Parts: sequence; structure tokens; C-alpha cells
Amino acid sequence: MNDSQPMKQYEVLRWASSFLEKHGRESSSAAILLQHHLQVTPASFYLHMREDIEKKIWHAFEKDIKKHAETGIPVQHLIGKAPFFGRYFIVNEDVLIPRFDTEVLIEKIIACLEVQEDLSHFTLVDVGTGSGIIAITLKLAFPMINVYATDISEKALEVAKKNARIYETDIEWLQGNFLEPFLNQQLDANLIVSNPPYIDRNDIESLQDTVKDYDPELALYAENYGLQAYQTIIEQTLQLNRHALQYLFFEIGYLQAEAVTSIIRTAYPSSDYTVLQDLGGQNRVISANI
Repeated sequence: MNDSQPMKQYEVLRWASSFLEKHGRESSSAAILLQHHLQVTPASFYLHMREDIEKKIWHAFEKDIKKHAETGIPVQHLIGKAPFFGRYFIVNEDVLIPRFDTEVLIEKIIACLEVQEDLSHFTLVDVGTGSGIIAITLKLAFPMINVYATDISEKALEVAKKNARIYETDIEWLQGNFLEPFLNQQLDANLIVSNPPYIDRNDIESLQDTVKDYDPELALYAENYGLQAYQTIIEQTLQLNRHALQYLFFEIGYLQAEAVTSIIRTAYPSSDYTVLQDLGGQNRVISANI
């Protein structure tokens, strides 16, 4: 791209989006990366699209765009953060990069909690928290609730704790296998939420390189056709106080709704459940009132 004369923001964005598309990458990554290099908010970014870009910023941005296109390294790793539910969270190779589809899970839980009469003694557990986005987002929405978050990865919890400090959220972080460290606390839980690993290893070749080469395996893959995490977590919930536990929320693979609801109904025969779709119309979330 010729940089002999000043380039406008919209021109640079148009070039980058086209370049990424030609290389089989998502064009939306261009805006995320350019906002980072310009150090502006999304709102400010789109208000100043006709302004010139400094050459040094343009060259740094161009370098990152080409690196992402050629290697598949996620732009979120290049900038060290990812957007989720209107905020930015620290991410690296130790945690799953937040997906916008997970916001459906957040919205459903918020709707559930908004109709509760008293949340002063309400306890929520985020199982397999990763970067902490679910736990932190819900704690910010409902500061009065008690929030616990577990993960088997010490490095993932380090990332989550950094994000919690940024947003000044008081969360109890526990290391261990799914619900196990919370069960060891001998506490009651009212709501369990999890976006667990749910990809069958036999499907690894169908994944984009930005996922299979950079997201941690612990956060991606599960045995038994991708269902093992759900089976383990639901079995663990049976050790909780049945009179306290009211809700289960899971993110799922788009073909797993029937299998996961079957696991829930086997453990909780009288439960009422709902399957929700993501922005693309695919099954993405199961909520169960048990």
C-alpha cells in the first residue's frame, strides 16, 4: 500500500479488511487491531474515520495485520486483550479468547438474577473461569452477590486475578478440577455457570488455526465426544445442598443441546430447561431451573 501521502483511517481500515479477507481471516479483526494502535475507544474510532494516520502508527499496524494473516496468531494475543460485554479483558496463551457468543450466556443470567427478590445471600460459581470474564462481568452487574470461580490452571487464574484487579471486583478464586475446590469449601451455591471445554478431539482438523494453534487445549477439548466436562460438573453438583441450588447455565457446542439436556434431566428429572441461540442462530446456551 502506497504511503507516500497521508492515509485516512477509513482507507487504512478498508485496506486491512480486504487484506484479511483475501487471506481467509475475519475482516472484523482489522478494526480491533487499528483501535489498539490508535489507542482510541470504538466510539471515538468511528467518529474520526476521516482523520489522517501517522506513518509510524500505520507501519506498526500493517506489520501486525500481516503477521496475523500469515501466521494465524490471534489479534487479541498481539494486543494482549479482548473485548467482552463492553469491556476489555487481559488474555494470553493461557486462557480462551472470549467469544461474542458467550454474551448470550451473560444476558440470560442477568435476566434470571434481575427477577430475584433478595440477592444479598446469593452465591454464584463460575466453573472453569479461564480469564474470568463471566465471573467478573456478573459481579460488576450484581455487586451484592457472592461469586466464586474455579479453574484447574494456575496460569489461567493468574490472568483472571489481573482482570479482577483492573475492575476492582471481589471474587474468590479457587484452583482445582471443575467444582471440586468449591465443594471442599463446604458452602452452598445457588447458581452454577460454566463455559467448559466441549470440543471432541476428533474434530480438531475442522478448527481454524487461530483456535487450535493458540487457545489452550485444557479450555478446548473434552472426552466422550466433547461431553465429559458436562457430565463431571453435573455429577459434582449432586454433592451440593439441593435446597440451595436453583440454576444451572452452560455454554454448549451447537450440536450438543440434546445430549447436554439429557445429562441434566438424568441428574434432575424434574428440571425445566431452555435452549438459547447465539447471534448466528445456532444453539449456544442451556439454562436449567432445577
